[in-house]
Amino acid sequence: MLYNSKNHSKFILRYHIILVCKYRENLMIQYGEFVKENMLSISQKYDFTILEIEVDKNHIHLLVESEPKISPLMIVRVLKQQTTIRLWNKFSDKLSKYFWKERTFFTDGYFVSTIGEVSTETLRKYIQNQG
Repeated sequence: MLYNSKNHSKFILRYHIILVCKYRENLMIQYGEFVKENMLSISQKYDFTILEIEVDKNHIHLLVESEPKISPLMIVRVLKQQTTIRLWNKFSDKLSKYFWKERTFFTDGYFVSTIGEVSTETLRKYIQNQG
């Protein structure tokens, strides 16, 4: 594996992250491409890279690589918050039919796992075959 290097460290941190639509609404069918484009854009502003991304009916899978200074929680927060804001700015009239009480899109929870013994290629193929 190729390791990343900084001034005093060498590392490889990769996470499998799953984010789910609130109420398990099947909204990724409609908004998946918009969500993917925006998450890729958001990752470029921060010190993490989305290596793979794909949607299923009501959730999204990501393979993310980051630096040790960035926690998985921070990655999830920034992706969910900024993507939700962008979705509501563009599709507020349509989203209000699903979420009439609050401006939300994702559930409060999330799944994250280091990829550990799973090869990056195996996880890439799994994510690519979603949907």
